[in-house]
Amino acid sequence: MTVLNTPPGSAGPSGPSDEVPGAPGPTDGAPGPRPAGDRHRLTALQGLAALSLDAMASVAYGPEAIVLVLATAGGVGLGFTLPVTLAIAALLAVLVASYRQVIAAFPNGGGSYAVARTHLGRRTSLVAAASLILDYVLNVAVSVTAGVAALTSAFPALYDDRIVLCLGVLVLVTAVNLRGIVDSARAFVVPTAVFVGSILTMIVVGLFRDAPVSTEAAAGHASVLGENTTTVGALLLIKAFASGCSALTGVEAVANAVPSFRAPAAQRARRTEAALGGLLGVMLIGLAVLIGRFHLQPVEGVTVLAQLADASLGHNWAFYVVQFATVVLLALAANTSFGGLPVLMSLLARDNYLPHVFRLKADREVHRHGVLALAAVAALLLVLSGGDTNTLVPLFAIGVFVGFTICQTGMVIHWRTERSPGWRGRAALNGAGAVLTGVGAVVVTATKFTEGAWLIVVALPALVLIFERVHRAYGRIGERLGLGRVPEAPHRERSLVVVPVSHLSKLTVEALNAAVSLGDEVRAVTVTHGDAEDRAALRELRRDWERWNPGVDLVELHSEHRTVGRPVSEYVRRVYKYHPGTRVTVLIPEVEPDRLWQRLLQNQRGAVLAHAVRRDTDAVICRLRFRLSDSDPLP
Repeated sequence: MTVLNTPPGSAGPSGPSDEVPGAPGPTDGAPGPRPAGDRHRLTALQGLAALSLDAMASVAYGPEAIVLVLATAGGVGLGFTLPVTLAIAALLAVLVASYRQVIAAFPNGGGSYAVARTHLGRRTSLVAAASLILDYVLNVAVSVTAGVAALTSAFPALYDDRIVLCLGVLVLVTAVNLRGIVDSARAFVVPTAVFVGSILTMIVVGLFRDAPVSTEAAAGHASVLGENTTTVGALLLIKAFASGCSALTGVEAVANAVPSFRAPAAQRARRTEAALGGLLGVMLIGLAVLIGRFHLQPVEGVTVLAQLADASLGHNWAFYVVQFATVVLLALAANTSFGGLPVLMSLLARDNYLPHVFRLKADREVHRHGVLALAAVAALLLVLSGGDTNTLVPLFAIGVFVGFTICQTGMVIHWRTERSPGWRGRAALNGAGAVLTGVGAVVVTATKFTEGAWLIVVALPALVLIFERVHRAYGRIGERLGLGRVPEAPHRERSLVVVPVSHLSKLTVEALNAAVSLGDEVRAVTVTHGDAEDRAALRELRRDWERWNPGVDLVELHSEHRTVGRPVSEYVRRVYKYHPGTRVTVLIPEVEPDRLWQRLLQNQRGAVLAHAVRRDTDAVICRLRFRLSDSDPLP
């Protein structure tokens, strides 16, 4: 029997990383359409429900954003609502046409990130990715808070509980998306259809009205109309245009999530993008026409959409249907982010800009880690903002404008490089879109800077720096692993298997059986701490070991501290010191109970040992699971 006195060990070099940068990320199978997994992908209709909620819900606050800016110039300013909306609709047409081309050119998804990565360089692609991430995260927070705000407007008693309500809605949407994007699409088809149907009905009915049917919703509320009725300048119109462009958020979501569609994925995604653009354009223009037709004036405490529903349908059950559908769709519009962001994070992980864990997929084609990360960050924003929509809205449009501008610019270069028939017209269209969205980005940032937009100005480069650091880390790991080079031929080394034990049991027998099958030499080690109880337990273990005589040495490790991890890791380091050519494996036997709750009875000694050995040595760690059946007693 060998006896070693082991002083407290010091921390050693970290063990090798378990990631292999540059290697294909773990997925469910080979690329390309797979009939077995196609049922977990989207049809065009399901894609419209799953990925358009952000864009559809924006009609609830996009027209209002235009009206609130123009109202500072009084009634004269409100007369420009339709022209500004038509300009936004024209930009929408440009964006939809562009993103349909993006889908065809980049069927693996990624949207502006994929375009920039191909045509504008690595750094610009990271800016695009960062802007999309910010947009998606803020979309979740804004959508949830806006939906809860509409709910608390109808039921003021719930106002003090708005943070809890926001987190509850977020948990619900997250849970639905963890079941798969197809299940989330099915869950949201009905709310989307009800909302779109109610808005279109309201528009059609309103076009046949000569005057408002009812103004009860706005009665008793103070008007926010400005006293100055003459100064409508270019700056005001540009600001109104930029504010109204918040209605364009979500247009890019389909292009980012092309791999989520059933085969042929690109064709289905293009149909979804066209349907989304058509519906959104009709609703925006229709609402703008009604605003002018009814000479609507914004008032405090009542949304523009609520006033339009009141004027077109009357203050009856139809009015409440529109309001309820708006509440539900705003609350669920966060689903667009859950459909697009995990796919984008998967592409960034594939390119070594995010941890490879974001490449993992669950059984239902879900990037589970991306979904959970999005939910966690959104929950933090909800708590920090106090569930207040107005705190988050100023941050919302900047990221999407940056992404739009980069994507449009990249597509101009795409057409110039490809030079297919009609490329000049397409390039001109994309160039005009890049100029318009670029101007919008500058205007929104400048006008909203002191209202919180500075946070995006800081967060955008910070995200890019994080991407760069992750990429460099994977590069260093890949260099040390020799990726891309032909390795040396395998050769055999002397092997030693170390098995920590504390008593004799079936677990000890199974561990030694496995150990003698793995290595040339096996040593069992036990840690003692010197008090009377430990000395008695050691004498009993020594007596039982000699009586059993398994043919394996039992090494006693004495330590001054009541810990098991450091003595074992120090022993392994001594082996390396005196036998430098030895391959050491530490085999840690652990009980795995048959029932989940019984794991609470375990002392987690195996995890402590594994952590210490991994931290302080380069030994191979093998954790042997010994499964217990109902008839086996717990050790």
